[in-house]
Amino acid sequence: MTITDSGVTTDLRRDIDTLFRGKRIAAFAVPAVLLAYFTYVFFAFDLPGLAERARMDNAAVLVADSYSYKTHITHDNRNGGTSIAVEGERKGTYPEGMTPDFVTMTGPDTARIALTDGESAVIDGASLVYSVPDYGDILVRVEGREIILETPPGPLPDWISASSARIDITGEGGRAIVTRARAEVYRYSFGWELFWFTLDSPFHGKSPVELASLALSRDRVEPDRSNLSAIASDVWNNEMWRHKDVLWAIFETILMAFLGTMGAAIVALPMAFVAARNFNRLSAVRFAIRRVFDFVRGVDGLIWTIILSRAFGPGPMTGALAILITDSGSFGKMFSEALENVDDKQIEGVQSTGAKPLQRYRFGVIPQVTPVLLSQVLYYLESNTRSATVIGAITGGGIGLLLTQAIITQKDWEEVSYYIFLIVLMVMFMDWVSGVLRRRLITGGGDA
Repeated sequence: MTITDSGVTTDLRRDIDTLFRGKRIAAFAVPAVLLAYFTYVFFAFDLPGLAERARMDNAAVLVADSYSYKTHITHDNRNGGTSIAVEGERKGTYPEGMTPDFVTMTGPDTARIALTDGESAVIDGASLVYSVPDYGDILVRVEGREIILETPPGPLPDWISASSARIDITGEGGRAIVTRARAEVYRYSFGWELFWFTLDSPFHGKSPVELASLALSRDRVEPDRSNLSAIASDVWNNEMWRHKDVLWAIFETILMAFLGTMGAAIVALPMAFVAARNFNRLSAVRFAIRRVFDFVRGVDGLIWTIILSRAFGPGPMTGALAILITDSGSFGKMFSEALENVDDKQIEGVQSTGAKPLQRYRFGVIPQVTPVLLSQVLYYLESNTRSATVIGAITGGGIGLLLTQAIITQKDWEEVSYYIFLIVLMVMFMDWVSGVLRRRLITGGGDA
């Protein structure tokens, strides 16, 4: 007995030593593997080169553009004349005789611009003087095909870019660009200008109190309609921000996600019965249906989008079909697994009443799987709202198309911020709606 106990003790001690030895090796091996992996990523993805190529000045300009707007004061060096426009757009051009308060026009070719941070600029024909505190005046003039730059003594600062065809000055309070064709000064201002009313609207520049007073006043600004109707019309038909088009694009995106998700659920449910082991005894048919599910969900939705857009052309319906095809595979797999886990006793209970096969499915199976089916469908509906944004950028529909157009132009990044903000609100709204429906339809709960 003593010898046996001693042997057991020796084996136990050996097992414990082996266990601790393995844990010690793992404690060193796991960090070593992670370190080796991150080292590989560091060089394989060329992170040092990425840091060198990074343009922080461009990043700063894009960030500033996302929450502010630029007013362009532009002089035509070839034909003469000076124009003032918000974001340089025709739709945001100040009419003749109307200027922002920081611009003083002393002639058709002369403008004095008060910039922020104490900086200022003067456009005088084909000449530009840009004044920077603690540095001095920067003179740029166009003479024939030459652009002459004069700066205070010393090396050229890095915020001045000069070439034979273009002078670019990026100050703290503004920016100026001079080419042979034009001299242009940008002044940044906080906010999204002309978001509600364009410059040609009689309500432009009115405070919220003034707008409320006009809405309640019987004195009409426009004789043929009430002030409230005129205010709503000017906001709705704003050419700069296109609120009418944006809201329609949001609706189009949600509709794309809804049609694709619900269509996929309708297609997948009957196929799931065929793929479920306890509802179909033909293994060859089950195998074929499951492989179809694997195929359609194995190809990413963006790939289906590109294929369908080549086949049917661009449009929101193409995006909805791409979502439908991809989700049919996912729903089919999940629905068939849910059907295989139903309680046979409930089906037998319905069968004992003399119910036919379709009635057994309707009253013995569907009530059991409905909570799972609705939960998955509502979750995918919420997720597909985000996916529809990207799909819309490819198929040419919804808010994704407007976002892509705004990014490609690289002109009005405040519009990009606006669209992203609306997309986040849309996803939050769909998340709330999905949660409410889940509680009401599945658990019978109350408000969110």
